[in-house]
Amino acid sequence: MHSDGTVSIRVNGEHKRITAGLTLAQLAEELGLVPEKLAVERNLEVVPRSTLSQVIVEDGDELEIVHFVGGGDHAGPLADDSWTVAGKTFRSRLIVGTGKYKDFEQNAAAVAASGAEIVTVAVRRVNVSDPKAPMLTDYIDPKKITYLPNTAGCFDAESAIRTLRLAREAGGWELVKLEVLGEARTLYPDMVETLRATEVLAKEGFKPMVYCVDDPIAAKRLEDAGAVAIMPLGAPIGSGLGIQNQVTIRLIVEGAKVPVLVDAGVGSASDAAVAMELGCDGVLMNTAIAEAKDPILMAAAMKAAVEAGRLSYRAGRMAKRRYADPSSPLAGLI
Repeated sequence: MHSDGTVSIRVNGEHKRITAGLTLAQLAEELGLVPEKLAVERNLEVVPRSTLSQVIVEDGDELEIVHFVGGGDHAGPLADDSWTVAGKTFRSRLIVGTGKYKDFEQNAAAVAASGAEIVTVAVRRVNVSDPKAPMLTDYIDPKKITYLPNTAGCFDAESAIRTLRLAREAGGWELVKLEVLGEARTLYPDMVETLRATEVLAKEGFKPMVYCVDDPIAAKRLEDAGAVAIMPLGAPIGSGLGIQNQVTIRLIVEGAKVPVLVDAGVGSASDAAVAMELGCDGVLMNTAIAEAKDPILMAAAMKAAVEAGRLSYRAGRMAKRRYADPSSPLAGLI
């Protein structure tokens, strides 16, 4: 403790001197934050929210503070063709992200146009310098749209696990999206680290929906490790190249006992329709909508494409033939 009765700490990477003897809850209030809506990690250990008013901040503490508010359950009648993951049932088979939009208002409008009931959200540090800055929850109501915390930007199992532990402390989430990347250039998943993180999270009661390579063997191992949904990439994240290997996606669908959703690589509405025609339970996308010239219009196009692709799959496509087969009989012509 310093001679002026203060202690030195770091909060979300920033050095601060605060009055000695403050609890974590009191510190949060001094920063203009609401303790009930926060998760705090102290010296790499998550502090249970129920104890924030008892834990005293000490000189040299390293604190990470993140925030979220709870995701919502859905009321009302469900469509006949709904799908279920980890006990939660949804009508929309389109999941959208919340990055790359010009502002929260455009993001919210795109979500509404897409009809999505789930949005992925990154867990990020609270802006302690401006606690009144606009937040995603001001625009997309977590009581109406289910928030799916993800581990975007994590390159090892430990950081992904830490991130999701904080997310659960902040909002009570157990249904989460796990991705552990291998490198920044390709953003391909590191399957060794991904599998390791899946095993740990499943044992801790999480229900991870897992981003992975389009490999049916890897997908099965993730399912056996506790993944509640398999999310193979169609192409590299943000590439917009469309599904590059329909054969392996189809094999994953055929072998899985949990939902399969294409995650990453979708660029156009036709890509989304293809994913659904392969039998996938859904599609997750962000860049394809956010970087379109008209994101709101593209969100509506993706909604229609996912619905059309699903109807096509349910209808059962015609058999492919090597030669022509006329729609009208050739006999009896004049």
